[in-house]
Amino acid sequence: MLAAVGQPRPGYRRLYDALNSLGAAELERRHGLALQLFRNHGITFAVYPDEQGTEKVFPFDVIPRVISAATWRRLEAGLKQRMAALNLFLDDIYNRKLILKQRAIPPEIILSSSLYLREIEGLQVPHGIHCHVAGIDLVRDGRGEFFVLEDNLRTPSGASYVLANRYVMKRVLPDLFAGYPVRPVEAYVHELLSHLRWLAPDGVEDPTVVLLTPGINNSAYYEHLYLAKQMGVELVEGTDLVVDEDHVFMRTTRGLRPVHVIYRRIDDEWLDPIFGRQESLVGVAGLMNAYRAGNVGIANAPGNGVADDKAVYALVPTILRYYLGEDPILPNVETFVCAIETDRRYVVDPTTGGGRRVCRHLRQPGEAPGHGPWPPRPHLHGQVTPGGLTRVALKPGSLIVNSSQGGGSRDTWVMAESTGEVGDA
Repeated sequence: MLAAVGQPRPGYRRLYDALNSLGAAELERRHGLALQLFRNHGITFAVYPDEQGTEKVFPFDVIPRVISAATWRRLEAGLKQRMAALNLFLDDIYNRKLILKQRAIPPEIILSSSLYLREIEGLQVPHGIHCHVAGIDLVRDGRGEFFVLEDNLRTPSGASYVLANRYVMKRVLPDLFAGYPVRPVEAYVHELLSHLRWLAPDGVEDPTVVLLTPGINNSAYYEHLYLAKQMGVELVEGTDLVVDEDHVFMRTTRGLRPVHVIYRRIDDEWLDPIFGRQESLVGVAGLMNAYRAGNVGIANAPGNGVADDKAVYALVPTILRYYLGEDPILPNVETFVCAIETDRRYVVDPTTGGGRRVCRHLRQPGEAPGHGPWPPRPHLHGQVTPGGLTRVALKPGSLIVNSSQGGGSRDTWVMAESTGEVGDA
């Protein structure tokens, strides 16, 4: 909120004045009310010291993070661009493999990854989309520039806490919302359900959607429960589902009910004991056969992990240029991969070359090698929820933002450009 000189940053002046007028004692009281609301609504997360799960109230800071409309336009464009490229990448490496055949990136990094699933090569996923829900971690440097820190493309969590933070903020500091044009986040649940229904097999007009959870002991179980309830779908575990003749059914008191779409919150290796870990007790035997047969939609698609592999992260700018012919709007944090000779030389002997910084570009900016323009797929760009889960260090002088280590979160306010963007969904 404050610049180096102790004055509010641009965009924070009204918020600073409003919070300052409350006084420290009143602000602390409101913070206590917020924590009580979190307790009353069971908004928790689990940590696992010594393999014993402990539920804790989600740490929360009542001072929101403000993002201007102009800044959000750039973030939104950058996130859409990144997801379009990563979806094209996943579809390519599991089918034609053009980016590997043309060696635009080192094939060995992809094919040797433990997260690359050869079992799904040649699989045509619904609408050509592998990643339906993504959680992209961003960091901001001292100059105010945003960088992508990590791509979470498998079973990302955190959406429920975004919604919970907004719910709590509106109740403990309602007066602030009256004077700020904050864009709503509540439409997320409706948009998620609408997208999941879109994944149903052809010919299914009223699909049954379920959320598949590994169970109550999972650290994100609160989110699984919350999203299922808000979407109005069944929260199921592996034992609640059965596969018969490559179709998925849910056990109910009235017999078996067909399931058409599964929003799974289980990692690939545990999803189907026939396909992955044989000892899995949380998956559904035969699920992958039903998926390959086109009888059930799964979000996110199995095999996405290779695209958020730490080594592949460093290659995303090149991946983006290859498929889209565009420079990244949001840059990566500079990363060196020792499997690449130039990177390894720099890491092992960083003083080579008279101490000059070595920057690697597999392709020069603007070059889109090989295949040429890829056919446009407007649906790959999707939607970006106008908000986020801002992580903060709650202890003075600390840089730790992880909740299990004492960090916390804030509501994230994206400012609207017009009054038409403001209001509850």
